[in-house]
Amino acid sequence: MTAALPLTAALPVTTAPPSLADNTADLDRLRAALPQPVRIPFNGMAELAAKFRAAGFKGWAIAHNLPGDLELLDFLPEKPKLLPGVALDLGSTHLEASLIDLLTGKVLARQTALNQQVEYGADILTRIHYAAKEDDLRELQRAAAASINSLIARLCHEAAVSLEEIYVLTVAGNTTMAHLLLGLSPYHLCREPYTPLFNAADPFPAAEIGLKLHPQAMLWLLPSRGSYFGGDLISGILATGLDQAEQTAMLIDVGTNAEVVIGSRDWLIACAGAAGPALEGGVARMGMRAAPGAIEQVSINRENWQLTWRSIADAPPVGICGSGLIDLAAELYLARIIDLRGKFQAEFAGQSEAQRSFVRERLRQRRDELAFTVADGVALSQTDLDAMMRSKAAMYAILETLTAQVGISFAELERIHVAGAFGEHISPRQAITLGMLPDLPLAVFNPVGNTSLAGAELLLRDSSLWTRAQEVCHRITYLELNVNQDFMIRFSGSRFIPHTDPSLFPSVPNFSKLP
Repeated sequence: MTAALPLTAALPVTTAPPSLADNTADLDRLRAALPQPVRIPFNGMAELAAKFRAAGFKGWAIAHNLPGDLELLDFLPEKPKLLPGVALDLGSTHLEASLIDLLTGKVLARQTALNQQVEYGADILTRIHYAAKEDDLRELQRAAAASINSLIARLCHEAAVSLEEIYVLTVAGNTTMAHLLLGLSPYHLCREPYTPLFNAADPFPAAEIGLKLHPQAMLWLLPSRGSYFGGDLISGILATGLDQAEQTAMLIDVGTNAEVVIGSRDWLIACAGAAGPALEGGVARMGMRAAPGAIEQVSINRENWQLTWRSIADAPPVGICGSGLIDLAAELYLARIIDLRGKFQAEFAGQSEAQRSFVRERLRQRRDELAFTVADGVALSQTDLDAMMRSKAAMYAILETLTAQVGISFAELERIHVAGAFGEHISPRQAITLGMLPDLPLAVFNPVGNTSLAGAELLLRDSSLWTRAQEVCHRITYLELNVNQDFMIRFSGSRFIPHTDPSLFPSVPNFSKLP
């Protein structure tokens, strides 16, 4: 089995020096010593020839493994100790990147950073509108480049690597972020018929968009499939191997949107919808991303009526992230403090005195609405709860619409991969209780972390995944939910706990039959 060739490789070169019997041009001699056709950029010719000659016509060629040929970018007299490359998840709010040694595949450093574009709009739609003017579009592009440069500088500092040693960068992001990174107008992404300016970009020099790496460093941007299905999801498909799975599986990634793919090695279908904002702080007042101080787990002991919570990094609570919201809402439903409509209820038939006291202590009137206190300074209002109910309904309706489109049941899914911070922190049991995820054995659910970054890392290490990513894009059938009437009908049916049809959730208590 042939070893995978990374996007940028160090290739050994040994040639005889020029002589009267062989006066081949220096760069032609270098080309002839390499295993496949070679391109040499004009602006690198003089330096490469000088380095090749100074090394005695032998050493190590550093080359980009482009589709169809190699492109030389450097020549070293000895094998490098490291061959650094960077994989980047270009998120709308945060960036996460890995510095990887392409000689060994080892991760040298990993860092996260805030996307400086948030200064121009916390959400994607605001940035699309802001980018309507050419000068403002350039401003957003510079903010993206500055964010990446700063993050990579921190990676290099951690690993004691210079910026000029970074030869290659892979980037996975949603379709809007891809447009803004390249300085291309996203104007039509949010307007019917929702067409991107581009889906796929050929590899190009990173310096062309203001990135400060090796002068010949190449940027590979994972392709998108449509306005709402970006390279981050294509990357996730590569990372989970969904496109090569023998049995039907599902990938769910919840961020700004809920993005879902179902399929196997034989077929793939995908869609995306707005199910994420209420879980990240985009709608809920106390909602926030999974970060230190976010309450991520909540439990109510229904015997002694004690509430416990846990925050990320055990930091003082400042808000509640998606997994905490789901935990809390599920616990409130099981405690009958919210009803099947997701509405607070202070009293009901059969309530014990201990429960009544617990509710009286925590459920209070605030700003003309009820709010449930979780911890000092952190409370869930009815407005927050309503937003969460819409998100959970949208999530289940997306999953139900997609499976119905291909005529399969949830029970036929061998695996459901749940990606991102949502997947890392969520309790599938609680999500099932709310009717957000299908009522399946817990072993079916597989938390897979940041698959956008994981796929970008795989591409760095194995250049064959570039072709595979293009093939995945061509294979996917994309279902547009904006104009899908079945989705709207299912959304309405999902706006109850767990659902208007409780038979879909046999493991969840049905309180509607109780007095």
